[in-house]
Amino acid sequence: MQAFLKGTSVSTKPPLKDRGVAATAGSSGENKKTKPVPWVEKYRPKCVDEVAFQEEVVAVLKKSLEGADLPNLLFYGPPGTGKTSTILAAARELFGPELFRLRVLELNASDERGIQVVREKVKNFAQLTVSGSRSDGKPCPPFKIVILDEADSMTSAAQAALRRTMEKESKTTRFCLICNYVSRIIEPLTSRCSKFRFKPLSDKIQQQRLLDIADKEHVKISNEGIAYLVKVSEGDLRKAITFLQSATRLTGGKEITEKVITDIAGVIPAETIDGIFAACQSGSFDKLEAVVKDLIDEGHAATQLVNQFHDVVVENDNLSDKQKSIITEKLAEVDKCLADGADEHLQLMSLCATVMQQLTQNC
Repeated sequence: MQAFLKGTSVSTKPPLKDRGVAATAGSSGENKKTKPVPWVEKYRPKCVDEVAFQEEVVAVLKKSLEGADLPNLLFYGPPGTGKTSTILAAARELFGPELFRLRVLELNASDERGIQVVREKVKNFAQLTVSGSRSDGKPCPPFKIVILDEADSMTSAAQAALRRTMEKESKTTRFCLICNYVSRIIEPLTSRCSKFRFKPLSDKIQQQRLLDIADKEHVKISNEGIAYLVKVSEGDLRKAITFLQSATRLTGGKEITEKVITDIAGVIPAETIDGIFAACQSGSFDKLEAVVKDLIDEGHAATQLVNQFHDVVVENDNLSDKQKSIITEKLAEVDKCLADGADEHLQLMSLCATVMQQLTQNC
């Protein structure tokens, strides 16, 4: 009887081979439906109109989308202001989804971009000729685009090798250089490009974009929380969106508070900064040493303290201009030493000792 039942139970199921296929098909279908994408990529501008706060660049790119010729471009400005997103959105609109991969060569700092790559890969791509038609019937410009992201990290020799290619292949290729520091691009390249400075995004624009994302993702966050998120991200929208996503995962559907954002952003709480100032004002070196030791034991970065300390010192009304200048000069010295790999504890003690000296002079 048991054998019979076993037989019937086995016969009702599909063969093992088919089951495997069905299972994999089902799982792949589910994966396609709920494919997790970082919000930074999910809400990246898909067209030029979606780019926020960069009116001049958008106006030039719109003209080229309407049929005007596109010059070689140089985008520079702080990170997270939409430089890469803007040129990728423009390229997608110019070439459409089919030709986009064929017509655009994107190289960034993670790729090998020495003088050899410029001479071979970039030059070979630039020399290819292209037609001026798209499969959907829309007009298509008869040129390709080479995007060199983080161009300020390219060697001077590689930049110099690019000069001749830019001139020689001007009929078939346009170059877009993207960098944070325009001073690190050699003069012959900057003179061949139309320069556009990307401004740090205004607080209002950032708040608007973050509220829009929070609404679409059903995130509970107050206006004060959004304002604090904007303050912490310092004009970098990419950083703000990443913090918002991290905070959402951490809270698990509950409302995001300032404390959660402070923890995620690695910002030193205002109470801790006030505690350091109080220890400096007390004039006791032992108290100061204990506070600095606690700060480092809690895992806060010394560079973060230097950045926040600067803002607090500048806004402090109890300090004279001379005292502020002495402390900010010491902040610059400490920042340089930390960048060179100096010991955090010693540098913070040195900084706080200078602050204590200036604060106790008033007493």
